[in-house]
Amino acid sequence: MKKALIAFGMLLMAAPANADLITKHSSSVQLTVDAAASQATRIGSTYSFSGTDLTINTTGGLGTLTSGTAVGYTPTDYTLGGTSTVTETFIQGDDIPTGTTVSSGVVGTLPAFGNVTTTAGGVAGSLAGTIDSAHTIGLTAGGAGTSATGQFVTEITIK
Repeated sequence: MKKALIAFGMLLMAAPANADLITKHSSSVQLTVDAAASQATRIGSTYSFSGTDLTINTTGGLGTLTSGTAVGYTPTDYTLGGTSTVTETFIQGDDIPTGTTVSSGVVGTLPAFGNVTTTAGGVAGSLAGTIDSAHTIGLTAGGAGTSATGQFVTEITIK
């Protein structure tokens, strides 16, 4: 009986495999040139006053925020004592721009705000990418602000 089981097992191992083998190949190239960009953030106006050994006659402060004009401020009017210390600071913030319009996602002019970050656009230069029928990928470097990526993918499935 043992010999029969061994013979049956050998027969199963010698049987042809009945499986499907599927292979897929794909190649791709991606070329990118960065766009120019600017980001502008308004800064606000601030006013502060502090002091010791003084008499405040009239308090100062910020002016009225009106589009197209600077906020401005009025200084504090004070009378000093014998050992006075005074600190008064004013930072003129950004004005509210007038007439800025955006059409088709493009801003005609950027406002001159207190915090502006601008990045230059990329330069394509000799940026290029090729793929031939043998899936050979060729990439040529471009100028600043560019990237080239090539990839070859093989997928093997056994069912």
